[in-house]
Amino acid sequence: MSQNILNAEALSRMFLSGARNLDQKKDWINELNVFPVPDGDTGTNMTMTILAAAREIENLTSVDMSSLCKAISSGSLRGARGNSGVILSQLFRGFTRTIRDNDCVDLPLIAEACEKAVETAYKAVIKPKEGTILTVAKGIAEMARKEAESGKTVEEYFGIVLEHGKSVLEKTPEMLPVLKEAGVVDSGGQGLIVVLEGAYQALLGNEICAVSEKADDSRKASVVQNTAEEEILFGYCTEFIVDLADPLPKERLDEFRHFLLLMGDSIVLVPDTELVKVHVHTNDPGKVISEALTLGSLSNIKIDNMRLEHREKLIRDAEKLAEQQAELNGVHAGPPKKTGFISVCAGNGFKEIFEGLSVDVVIEGGQTMNPSTEDLLNAIDRVHAENIFLFPNNKNIILSANQAKDLVQEKNIIVVPTKTIPQGISAILAFDANESVENNQEIMRDVLGRVKTGEITYAVRDTHIDSVEIHQGDIMAVGDEGLLHAGTDIHCVCMEAVRKMMFDGAELISVYFGKDLSEEHASRLAEDIAAQYPNCDVEIENGGQPVYYCIISVE
Repeated sequence: MSQNILNAEALSRMFLSGARNLDQKKDWINELNVFPVPDGDTGTNMTMTILAAAREIENLTSVDMSSLCKAISSGSLRGARGNSGVILSQLFRGFTRTIRDNDCVDLPLIAEACEKAVETAYKAVIKPKEGTILTVAKGIAEMARKEAESGKTVEEYFGIVLEHGKSVLEKTPEMLPVLKEAGVVDSGGQGLIVVLEGAYQALLGNEICAVSEKADDSRKASVVQNTAEEEILFGYCTEFIVDLADPLPKERLDEFRHFLLLMGDSIVLVPDTELVKVHVHTNDPGKVISEALTLGSLSNIKIDNMRLEHREKLIRDAEKLAEQQAELNGVHAGPPKKTGFISVCAGNGFKEIFEGLSVDVVIEGGQTMNPSTEDLLNAIDRVHAENIFLFPNNKNIILSANQAKDLVQEKNIIVVPTKTIPQGISAILAFDANESVENNQEIMRDVLGRVKTGEITYAVRDTHIDSVEIHQGDIMAVGDEGLLHAGTDIHCVCMEAVRKMMFDGAELISVYFGKDLSEEHASRLAEDIAAQYPNCDVEIENGGQPVYYCIISVE
């Protein structure tokens, strides 16, 4: 084979090597999240997107250009999760469409494919923003075109293109002030570079090998339903709080962190002046607790047997699958109803709320686990209706929802662009069965502008946002447009967040408390809000959501 031509087999090795490289570095990419909250999921979303395509490739009995391109395009399209995953799938889609009818690709065709990839990805985003993965991809395509007729070998060519992509990535903080203030490059752009680095290594003969998969990533465990019990390397999810008599010296904290690394994985260590919050997956929770007792007294101890939970989950999944099949066989036997609803949320409380609002299918997902396009398509299949309103309830799921909509022909899918769960609840409440689908769509969109949301969580690292200095462990209130407030006390941060969300004409304030906030604390918060704003009704609901202590809406 010529030094400046690639066949399907070589491209397959490069793609799989890029996918594995991303899989190995996804946690690092997650940490590039601008907001230092424990839900940075760009790396996870991009990884699950590309691995869906990788599985399609690995299932091929023989590799030619047509079958390879179909596997990459179809696999990534259906497996796409989150905005970054959808954009990545569109880049693959544009690239593969250009090369699929050729036995081999040369440098000019590669350049053309890169340009088509960028064009396709930009079209998928309603309001493209520079300083993101799109900018990095565009820079790569520009250099690919510039060097296409240089006469270089493919190794030299890819090396030059990759280095230029890295230089564009380094400039993203200058294009997006929020990146510069947080001191990070764009996480999606970094993910794309990681994929290309893995592909380049395969081109040089240093193909990235797959690492042994672990089921310790809760986001991964939630979607890999057929994982064998013995693949869970560390069986006990152990959580507790160390109450400190005095602030813990950094050296002692580092020693404890090193100890935890030796004992297991999935480690979360959030220190404060008076306490340390600890989470670890381990096979010896007793030893972890004994070591923690050398630091201070313990409270809120929680130990879960993940192997037992996993086995029970497999049983529940099998039962659920049987129920769904029975539902499909029964409900779909008659004529479809006029209107159906699908909603995405995290937390059993929110699930019950949406089911109480007659939502047909509630998809479990949100910040820590964005559903894939395939998940949304499966939900659409389950709803026997002519028109289906789909509520993403998260800005990072809207692109996936629109992608699913484009893949459905036999039903009318209306994606209501809800960016928060409270917006989704208000939109469904506004539905009027006596109005047309088009009028309901307009009514719901109008409602979204009258709902303000604040999500209360904690910071996982030090940073600056909107000129506010934030320290690891601080409590943060994140609003619709950015940071609302940060501090050290949940109650105070919540009150300040409500103050900043209030507007003339506000009538209702809703407090949805999560699994990490007690109902008593939430009740006290609601009482103080009611006292502060006597002209508003204040409601309190158990959302049961992870990650966020509470979600507050003002409307």
